[in-house]
Amino acid sequence: MKKQLLTVAATAGILFTSLNGSASAHEKLYTVQSGDSLWKLSNIYNVAINDIQKWNNLSSTTIYVNQKLSVLAPHSHTTAPNTSVSTSSDIYVVKSGDTLWGISKSYGMSISGLKSLNGLKSDVIYSGQRLKVSGTSAAAAVSAPASSSSTYTVRSGDNLSTIAARHNLSLSQLMSFNNLNSHLIFPGQVLKLSGSASTPVATNVSTATAPVAATYASTSKVNALVTEAKKYISVPYVWAGSTPAGFDCSGYLNYVYSKAGISIPRTVSSIWDATKSVSSPRVGDLVFFETYKPGPSHAGIYLGNGKFIHSGSSRGVEISDMSNSYWKPRYLGAKTTF
Repeated sequence: MKKQLLTVAATAGILFTSLNGSASAHEKLYTVQSGDSLWKLSNIYNVAINDIQKWNNLSSTTIYVNQKLSVLAPHSHTTAPNTSVSTSSDIYVVKSGDTLWGISKSYGMSISGLKSLNGLKSDVIYSGQRLKVSGTSAAAAVSAPASSSSTYTVRSGDNLSTIAARHNLSLSQLMSFNNLNSHLIFPGQVLKLSGSASTPVATNVSTATAPVAATYASTSKVNALVTEAKKYISVPYVWAGSTPAGFDCSGYLNYVYSKAGISIPRTVSSIWDATKSVSSPRVGDLVFFETYKPGPSHAGIYLGNGKFIHSGSSRGVEISDMSNSYWKPRYLGAKTTF
């Protein structure tokens, strides 16, 4: 009898150990460990990030060690992606922080397939946008703007990337239709949404595989940008922060460039998509790094001499050396807004 009890206890111990830090098939819970992220869990359990957020009532992508998370849909033991975020299982509603790469992975699609299905000509998407994740390609709709109007009046908070995406245009098309040679727009400005595309302007997003030469703004504009950036040294890091009370990485860049009269998207991946590659950074250019997830996830403003200014999660806005042991192996490349 004692031998049987010991065997049962040992078996229970093995089961408890094997489930620690993983999801129980019955309880559907995962215990968060150091180094985990929602992106990592979505890949392990083949579910969408927004589903994990929904099942656990998370308002952000921040998680913490020892937190208990459900990684299966409530009242279900399947890990198939749940598309109940929309009234149709064929539609996905974009949330803040989403990327085409993440959405396509969640639904087992290629990025090109997802773009073709929705008639997208760029990788820029915006919160609230409805994307088809199954069905017939929308190739016939690619050339038609989403709006029946041939013009759009800029509103406060708009930028060229989001306007282009809303109307199924590429950033370069929108700039060409309106003869724009920078990303600067202002409330009340009327933009054409159709027309004959002229020769691409200097600030178009490059589709070349090799970096291209950039056209740079005046020294005074670059100096103004750098001066503005340095005003906020030591401002603390705040997740989703976009004001001098606290910045996250992209919130800081968005704020500083806006003050310098340059409109850029809100997230690092969108900024990467909307700007043009350069072979090496000049003062005022953006430098990108791969940190907590694949692809560009952190960025800063190049100051020259191997230095860049950015909002880091540890010390807030600071100047760092690109050659140090942390940043050097994570560097992805430089891009320009000028």
